[in-house]
Amino acid sequence: MIVIKLKIGALRGFSYAVLISGSILMLLPFLWMISTSFKTFAEALAMPPVWIPDQLIWSNFADGWAMAPFARFFINSVVIAIATAGGGVILSVLAAYAFAKMNFFGKNIIFMILIGTMMIPGIVLLVPNFLTIVRFGWIDTFQGLIIPWLASVFVIFLLRQFFMSIPNELWDSAQIDGCGRFQFLWRFIVPLSIPALSTAFLLRFIGSWNAFLWVLIMTNREEMRTVPVGLALFAQEAGIEYQLMMAMATLAIIPIMLLFLACQRQFIEGVARTGIK
Repeated sequence: MIVIKLKIGALRGFSYAVLISGSILMLLPFLWMISTSFKTFAEALAMPPVWIPDQLIWSNFADGWAMAPFARFFINSVVIAIATAGGGVILSVLAAYAFAKMNFFGKNIIFMILIGTMMIPGIVLLVPNFLTIVRFGWIDTFQGLIIPWLASVFVIFLLRQFFMSIPNELWDSAQIDGCGRFQFLWRFIVPLSIPALSTAFLLRFIGSWNAFLWVLIMTNREEMRTVPVGLALFAQEAGIEYQLMMAMATLAIIPIMLLFLACQRQFIEGVARTGIK
């Protein structure tokens, strides 16, 4: 019995060691980015690398911010990310509710076709989507950056899985009280699905915030660009000023980190209860 416990303890210790090592490897680039954002120019280029700067240079953030219209980039990213995430969740809730709680002809076939579209690489749809946006005259507009990404098959699937875990007896009881489909969705399904909705919103927000290729193609004017595209162009202009690039990159991840910390409990619960873990 003691030997078995020792083996279990050794296996658990090995598992923790592997997980901790993996976590450290994942965190190293972020730690290096944050450290470099406070370095001097000489420390940023020093070999061997300097991990801890002798003095925190806070002016790197102000200098980098002044070299490009980052205020405009952040405003654009926030507007686009909130609109895409919020609108996408609203549309996905309606679709997921229909697939989870309503019966209509061809429901399963339509859902399987919808899921099948997830296998199509996004790059394949780039040219058709671009031509469509050009015909609409949405180049350099918020419509062109938001509307094409409101629908998300993955979010529909995520919410459908969660809605199916809600007992159908609730709908029977609601019908007795004279509740319609939309009222049932708004008064029962949505309040019970806050974890899943938070997860969907967070995933869509992060995806929109990090979007690069579509924004690069759809924008010609600097004032319509978002943070990722602005950072890429800033990196070309800043050249070897690595401390300024890392300072701006550090600012770029702050909104995502704050949002994740605020929704962490709902995110973990939503992922666990929808079977995506």
